[in-house]
Amino acid sequence: MWKNMKYVRAKGLSQISLIGIHLFAPKTCCFGLWRIRRAFSNYSSSVYNTDRSVQKDRRTEPPWKVLFFGTDEFALESLKILYASRQESSDRIVESLEVVTLDKDLPVRRFANANKLVVHDWPHVNPQGRFDVGVVVSFGCLLREGLIRQFPYGILNVHPSLLPRWRGPAPVFHTVLHGDAVTGVTIMQIRPNRFDVGPILSQVVCQVPEHCTAEQLGASLATMGASLLIDTLKSLPERIANRKEQSKEGATSAPKINIDMSWVVWEEQTCDHISRLYRAIGSRVPLRTLWMGDLIKLLDFVGKVSLSEAEEGAVPGSILFQKKSNTLLVRCKDGWVGFRTLMLRKRLSAADFYNGYLHTFFIKRHSLQQQHCLFQSKWTQTRTAFTPKHSQTERTQLEVFVTQD
Repeated sequence: MWKNMKYVRAKGLSQISLIGIHLFAPKTCCFGLWRIRRAFSNYSSSVYNTDRSVQKDRRTEPPWKVLFFGTDEFALESLKILYASRQESSDRIVESLEVVTLDKDLPVRRFANANKLVVHDWPHVNPQGRFDVGVVVSFGCLLREGLIRQFPYGILNVHPSLLPRWRGPAPVFHTVLHGDAVTGVTIMQIRPNRFDVGPILSQVVCQVPEHCTAEQLGASLATMGASLLIDTLKSLPERIANRKEQSKEGATSAPKINIDMSWVVWEEQTCDHISRLYRAIGSRVPLRTLWMGDLIKLLDFVGKVSLSEAEEGAVPGSILFQKKSNTLLVRCKDGWVGFRTLMLRKRLSAADFYNGYLHTFFIKRHSLQQQHCLFQSKWTQTRTAFTPKHSQTERTQLEVFVTQD
């Protein structure tokens, strides 16, 4: 039996823990289990003793000593308002302010350096009981339990959604993408090793402006969140005493935006869906489609365009050039959407694309059939046969069906 036993010293423990003894020892032998439980019991006890010592010296009202965790423009709004609060001579909410950020050239780091705030490079952080509360805004890194417990009031998070809806790193993008009519900001307490599941201290609700982009909505929520953060800090002990756990109902996930989300599926997506997709991710990840196997990026979206009944019968992926508005129109599931600029090897206006690739001279010269002249979705691309006499450039130029409006 003893040959199967492994002796290890657990990090931070003064005792030898026995790993695997309970798998091999007979039922009458509980020595191994007792040693393991005692070791971890002592370790857990030491953690809670540290917490009690932190709690003993904590303040009961502002101004607070704050350690701020953040990276981007959204986080910057909260950092600015905390910094401004520290500068006020009366009714200060913040007494001292230091910053934790990633080791990169980020908006939060630039602001902190410009205003001579102490900056810590993640993950090299050791609060050592010097702060009352931590604040995390758009940080993107999980915080360990031992770090959270160093703050008497824990660590607060400014999250741009009405939790539990849109938990995750991209709540603003998914709010726009899914056409939510209302959204808001949540101030919650961080829990270790999980994103966006902690108890809620305060929330504010707002309407989502019609046709807004993710960038526009994010900027608005950043300002709203910064203001709500200050209001929460003004009465922090009371807010914590009245905190509420998140509901188990209505929880949704907001994963990171990726390139696969940018592919337009003309046969399945409606005009409204494509509009929401463009407003959600278009400024960061251009919408994509295929034409004869070549990637085309769709830029400068103009929205849904009304056409005559005769043209409404076109199949999804059909292309029209509207000369009057200098717009390239593409048929989707329930109508036509327009783009004024494309990227095909280089940036082209709709007029440039028409003059270089879509002119009826090429259509007449090669007698192309309509089914060959479509934008294709990545998932539904079909192979098209060509005769060897055409160069690759000619093939690209010819595979389009155009009706000039």
